[in-house]
Amino acid sequence: MGVRTLCATALLAALVAVVAATVRIGGDLGHPAALLYWYAAAWVLFAGAAWMVRRVPVRTAVALILVGGTALCVAALSASPRTSDDVYRYAWDGRVQSAGISPYAYPPNAPQLARLRDPWLFPAGTACRGWDLHSGADMCTHINRPSEHTIYPPVAEGWFLLVHAVSPAGGRHKPLQLAGAVLAVATTVALLLVQRRTRGDTRRVALWAWCPAVPFAAVNDAHVDTLGVLLTVAALGTAAGARRGALLGAAIAVKLLPVLTLPGALSGALAPGHARARLRHTASVLLAAVGVVALAYLPYLLASGTAVLGHLPGYLREEGYQPGDVRRFALLRLALPDAWAGPAAVALVALSAWYVLRRGDPERPWHGSLLVTGTALLLTSPAYYWYALLVVALVAMGGPWEWLAIPAAGIVLYVADALQWHGVQVSAYAVAAVTVLAGAVVRARARGSGDGRPDGA
Repeated sequence: MGVRTLCATALLAALVAVVAATVRIGGDLGHPAALLYWYAAAWVLFAGAAWMVRRVPVRTAVALILVGGTALCVAALSASPRTSDDVYRYAWDGRVQSAGISPYAYPPNAPQLARLRDPWLFPAGTACRGWDLHSGADMCTHINRPSEHTIYPPVAEGWFLLVHAVSPAGGRHKPLQLAGAVLAVATTVALLLVQRRTRGDTRRVALWAWCPAVPFAAVNDAHVDTLGVLLTVAALGTAAGARRGALLGAAIAVKLLPVLTLPGALSGALAPGHARARLRHTASVLLAAVGVVALAYLPYLLASGTAVLGHLPGYLREEGYQPGDVRRFALLRLALPDAWAGPAAVALVALSAWYVLRRGDPERPWHGSLLVTGTALLLTSPAYYWYALLVVALVAMGGPWEWLAIPAAGIVLYVADALQWHGVQVSAYAVAAVTVLAGAVVRARARGSGDGRPDGA
């Protein structure tokens, strides 16, 4: 075994140990003071391991990626969710659907659903104090926003029902965490297959498999975003056409964020020449995507009508995306009046999409998808770092590594919000933006000097 392989293995083992310690003794959202230190240690070890594996023989690297990624998932499974209570809503939505009721029909505190309330989700006889406990209508529950309808799109709801159907009695949150681990490892395998099909560097997949955001967000907190990531990777890694559109449509019907990858999936659609062929390709992708979204929503729409929108309008208000609100678009508000920040963000994301449609590389659709998705996240500056799991996967497909600054910024902001530190949003995402811009400049100079390195190196 070579020195580099030994170093990569040692760093990876240390990373697994740190992830296990973080979820077991590193604090939670109610006691977040130590989380940043543990997260920082994990990211430093990840950076060292990912750098070292670049010089490890390919076959050895693939084995390390699979074994290490699985070990990180197992470490994250060793404790209950530490920094998010979304998994409890997932479990509840699966429970409701198993009773033959649309998850969009009633909020959790509705009296019509009282007979479905499992004691582990609705603990009685407690003071209802804790970061993952919420009171409402004379009850206590682990489900956040118990007076609001669910927000999740239909493919996510189908996933919740499937996990509930195969879960043993008394499984509580653990089956959903296990499902998250399965999705995380499946995404690793899908990325390896894409790299092999495109003759890329399979060692890049370590950027997904070992990224600390994956065991923390996808496994321990079991965010359903990972299902959307897997479907997006499958879509961009397959031949263009209706199949790509159908997979993207399914991803969009898990979480809406993958809609930002559509311009990348259609890279070069507005480029000069071959207009008829590009039109057919564009139509097949878009029609398939829209068709799958429509078919996924149809049974729920028939059962619940416009209630399928759930808490989405209220969520957008809460998160500051309404006109006149100043809780988002932090970087733009440094230079623009608050009222202009939202329209400017829309314009800049649209401009990045137009650039990808005009100049994007159809052979590397993940590059255009990363540009649009990453730009949108930088401009909106979300505190929920699991939104950036999609960015991590797109980097692992072949996108420039510097975009990983976005999930890192999201993690810092998420913990800072729990600590009630103010002013972190701007600084965290400003560092991420500078990192992305600096990487682009260095890459452009390297191309100009003719060193022959690929864009994503």
